[in-house]
Amino acid sequence: LIQIVVCPADQCWKIDLRSYLVVIMGTEFYDGRERRYVDYPVVNLLRMMGRASRQLIDQNGKCVIFCHAPKKEYVKKLLYDPLPIESHLDHYLHDHFNSEIVAKTIGSMQDAVDYLTWTFLYRRLGNNPNYYGLQGTSNVHLSEHMSEMVETVLGDLEESKCCQLNDDGDVSSLNLGMIAGYYYIQYTTIELVASSVTEKTKIRGIMEILANAFEFSSIPIRYGEDKTLKIEARTLPQKLPESMKFHEWSTKTLVLLQMHFSRRALSAEMKFDQRSIVKQSITLIQAIVDVISSNGWLKPALAAMELSQMVVQGLWNKDHVLKQIPHFNDEIIKRCLAYDGEDAVEGVFDILNLDDDVRNDLLRLPDEKMADVAMFCNNYPNVEVSFAVQDPDDVTAGDPVRIVVTLEREVDEEDVDEEELANLGIVAAPLFPGEKREGWWVVIGDTSNNTLLSLKRINLMQKNKVSVDFLAPNEPGDHNLTLFCMSDSYMGCDQEYSIPLSVAVGDDDDDDEDSESDEE
Repeated sequence: LIQIVVCPADQCWKIDLRSYLVVIMGTEFYDGRERRYVDYPVVNLLRMMGRASRQLIDQNGKCVIFCHAPKKEYVKKLLYDPLPIESHLDHYLHDHFNSEIVAKTIGSMQDAVDYLTWTFLYRRLGNNPNYYGLQGTSNVHLSEHMSEMVETVLGDLEESKCCQLNDDGDVSSLNLGMIAGYYYIQYTTIELVASSVTEKTKIRGIMEILANAFEFSSIPIRYGEDKTLKIEARTLPQKLPESMKFHEWSTKTLVLLQMHFSRRALSAEMKFDQRSIVKQSITLIQAIVDVISSNGWLKPALAAMELSQMVVQGLWNKDHVLKQIPHFNDEIIKRCLAYDGEDAVEGVFDILNLDDDVRNDLLRLPDEKMADVAMFCNNYPNVEVSFAVQDPDDVTAGDPVRIVVTLEREVDEEDVDEEELANLGIVAAPLFPGEKREGWWVVIGDTSNNTLLSLKRINLMQKNKVSVDFLAPNEPGDHNLTLFCMSDSYMGCDQEYSIPLSVAVGDDDDDDEDSESDEE
């Protein structure tokens, strides 16, 4: 029987416990970004008070609030007086509009204005004009305010290259807007990614771009954490940029990501923040890959895919692949690499192929930990990749080319029941918060000039066939392209194949040559 529960204030919306007595120890929290104490939101205080009184047990409840004496009357007024509910849609209108433009619900500035008339924001504009910055409550004032709001928002989206406006007021979505709408990330984040990534960006640069994503701006900086982060940063494998300040959320995000890859111990509160960062990072990395592929850069895209593997498994890309197996430490890995049997132990499948007595001698783990090792190794993807170029003898310069790629997981169906078949593709990742489904990027690129020709992301359970389309190189002759099959979750299972492609002279080139000969 639980008698007393002590929890931080930010958990008031996440726990569903009730009691006869609720004690609120203070009405302020330290905001490290502003470097001052900030009052709790009134709705949070009301939520905490609402935890008093157990249904069907207590006739009434009691809540005691401890606060600074000069704020006593102020807090009482906030709690006892009716609290008006106002719309905050105007603070998030950019992302809202972008999603509606992508969905083609909004196709012009007039559509945007009409759309707003159906919102709660429109209902509150006339009732509380001062709150929203209106000069008056007449229809003219409302119309001018909404038109100005729409013009500002669409102008910002156009400046960030998320949408396009023409002289008639029609609006259409651009590639960056589609990516932001698909992954539902902030337009400021997609603008940051597009302006920061280059054809020479490596994993370190992508990690810094990821840490500056505005989705992490809600990560709190608690009292004294800036000093803790500064101490931890001294021993990180990668030094932080000199421009970063330790009271900023982007610095904390980057430090916690590096500590995740290094598998460092953290306090409970910072561990909670780290789990939130890791979980959000996967969607953001997928968006970064799409932005890079839109520019046709191969190496930065592969680097972002490797970063996804690092985030899921909690490892650096330079770490040995065996380290992603649960309970494997440097000592176990050293014994495995030093094994001088018939077959060297260098990968995950080599662990499965060992005899039981040899495996037990190398790992020296108890039975419950050996079960975790077995589960990971059985889930580790053993994928066969095959591909075929459609009409390889009819490829001409600049014309579309189609390659059919088939990915098939090797599964012994006789030893696998229906439940295990249904669970195929669930990633074994002890350090990743929540369930993760396995995904693969199929990439066609030219490594000689760092060009990404085509990319598709697919889910794989047992078998998947995908058609990858791209334009043949403009220069006739023999080309050696590369097919990459990159996992988004596991390290060491990526595959790479060479695709020889003979490109013939196109019709346009033949016409040009004929015209030149005629002129001569």
